[in-house]
Amino acid sequence: MANTLQLLSPFRLGRLELKNRLVMAPMTRSRALVDGNVPNPLAVTYYAQRASAGLIVSEGTQVSPQGVGYIRTPGIHSPEQVAGWKKVTDAVHAAGGLIFAQLWHVGRVSHPDFHGGELPVAPSAIKVEQEVFTFQGKKPAVTPRALETHELPGVVEQFRQAARNAKEAGFDGAELHGSNGYLLDQFLRDGSNQRTDQYGGSIENRARLPLEAARAVAEVFGADRVGYRLFPQNFPYTGMHDSTPTETFTYIARELGKLGLGYLHVTELVTGPAAPAPEQRITPAIRKVFPGAIIANGGYDAQAGEAVLARGEADLVAYGVPFLANPDLPERFRRSAPLNTPDAATFFQGEEQGFTSYPALG
Repeated sequence: MANTLQLLSPFRLGRLELKNRLVMAPMTRSRALVDGNVPNPLAVTYYAQRASAGLIVSEGTQVSPQGVGYIRTPGIHSPEQVAGWKKVTDAVHAAGGLIFAQLWHVGRVSHPDFHGGELPVAPSAIKVEQEVFTFQGKKPAVTPRALETHELPGVVEQFRQAARNAKEAGFDGAELHGSNGYLLDQFLRDGSNQRTDQYGGSIENRARLPLEAARAVAEVFGADRVGYRLFPQNFPYTGMHDSTPTETFTYIARELGKLGLGYLHVTELVTGPAAPAPEQRITPAIRKVFPGAIIANGGYDAQAGEAVLARGEADLVAYGVPFLANPDLPERFRRSAPLNTPDAATFFQGEEQGFTSYPALG
C-alpha cells in the first residue's frame, strides 16, 4: 500500500513548485574531469536519475580557481565548466526535476598545490589541523594567508559571477555553501575569524562577508531562488567552533531573512554520538527568526523526516547518502520499499561504479 507521507506532498518555494519535500543534498563525489575541473559526462546521468527529488542541490561547485581545495571537484568559473553543467541541468529538466548550484569557496581548507604554490586564503592566518587531498596524495594543511580588506569585494564578485554562470548553465537557483568550515563559515565564526577590520570582531562584522555574498547572488537569481547552508554545531574536522553559536547563527539567519532568501539549509545531526541533545539544538531558534523555508539535514530517514515536518521545525528534508544509493528515493519512501546498501568505498572514487550504477526499483 502506498504511503501518504507529508514528505511526498508538494511545496511552494518562492516561484518554484516542488513536487515533494525531499531535497537531494549536495554531495562531493570527486569525479570531475581532471582537465579543467569540468563536470564528468557521467554526471548528466547521475543527476537525471535523481530528478524525482523535489529539489536537487548540486555538489559543491567552486566559484573561482581561488576556491579550489579538493581534487576532481567541478567549478562554475570557466566556459567549459558552464557548458558541462548545462548538459546536466538540461537532463534534470527533461526528467522533470529542479536543480540549484551549490556555490563553494573552501578558503583555508586547501593547499598551495592547487594555487601554483601560493597560500590558500582565509579571514585569519590560522592553520586547520587536517590533511588535504591533492593530486600527490594527502598532505598536511598549511597556515593560510589572511585576506586583505581591499580583496574582499573581489571575493563577493567571485560569488556574483559564479551565480551569473550558474544561471547561464540553466540552474534554477543557487545555494551558498556557508557551512562545514569553508570560507563563508570561516568568516562567520570567532574561532576562525580574528580580524580587527570591519569584517571581524562583532557578530555583525563577522557576518558581513557572508551577507554581502548572499546579496550578490540574490541580485542575479532573485532572492527567492537563493538558499544558504549553515552548520550551527562545532565541526572538529575543519576546526570550526564559535563562542556564542546560538547568537551567531540566529543573527545571520535573521539577516538572510531580511534579504528575502528562499531557504536556509541547516545541517544539525539528529543521530549518533555527535548529535546535540534536543534542548541544545539551534535549528528551532533559527526557525523562529527566518521567515523563509527551512531544509533540515543531518542523518534523517523517512520516519525522522516525517517527524521534523510534523513538529514544524522544517519544511523540507535533505537526504545525502540515501539519495546517493537510491536514485528513486521518493518512490521507495512511497512504497516503504527497502533501500540499497551504500558502498562507502565508491563515495569519492569509482567513476560509474557507485555513481550511476545503483539500481532503481524494478
